[in-house]
Amino acid sequence: MVDAEGRHLADDLEAWAEAELDAHDDDMAAMCDDYAGRGLRATRLNGRTHYLVASTGNGATDFIQLEVEELQEVVCHPLFADDTPPAGIEELVDPRAGAEACSERSQPLGAPILRLRRLTPVTDFLGRMRAQKPDPQPVHRFIAAWENSSAGSTTQFSNHWVLAVREHLDRYKQTVLNATPVAALNGAPAKFAASFGMQGLALHDALARYDNAVGYPMAWFFHMLTTRSAPHALANAVIDDVQAGFRYLPDRDAEVVKDWLFQPYGF
Repeated sequence: MVDAEGRHLADDLEAWAEAELDAHDDDMAAMCDDYAGRGLRATRLNGRTHYLVASTGNGATDFIQLEVEELQEVVCHPLFADDTPPAGIEELVDPRAGAEACSERSQPLGAPILRLRRLTPVTDFLGRMRAQKPDPQPVHRFIAAWENSSAGSTTQFSNHWVLAVREHLDRYKQTVLNATPVAALNGAPAKFAASFGMQGLALHDALARYDNAVGYPMAWFFHMLTTRSAPHALANAVIDDVQAGFRYLPDRDAEVVKDWLFQPYGF
């Protein structure tokens, strides 16, 4: 929370409001009367995460991933500015109209700061995930598909992907690990330019254009599962072509697609 001149008054608005409401004998109207006209405003942190990777070997998961948060505090919604007091602390802290007041165009308070968020040895993390369940999880199948396809023999996985990793406690207080592949893209993903029902040479040309735009073979398959810039119907269309004798996919890539059709997964 800041005052009209931008000076910090509290780092935790909710904790401050709870203490003030208690000091006013739980009378929200009296609390609002005391602070009305002072120009107090809430602030929030806008941020984005930067991923840095360092290879540790030749395998797809042989890399260390560093997550750094870029955070900037911005002025958010006004406090105690309306004639009608908020119904409670929750409405004061996060009013229904607050989303518009807290837009990305809000006034920044100082320069952005960088904060270390997480350092992840990817092979170890995925190994811990695998130990949680007997069957491979989607991220394990995704990486296995990369290693078994033409993509894995053409380029390093960490040149094109990072993992959004999460840890939380379940109701039994056991740590649960999750990981989702995130495409390392500059801007929006490429659009797959194909019409419904396309097959044969025309479909092959569309696949090749997409892969060239992204930068490696089978890109259409991996983006089909993640960015959704390529439709799921492509997998059926490609295998229909393979079975009809159009052999534009290497056998290893066709097997990857067939494996997904037999047991689909996604993110």
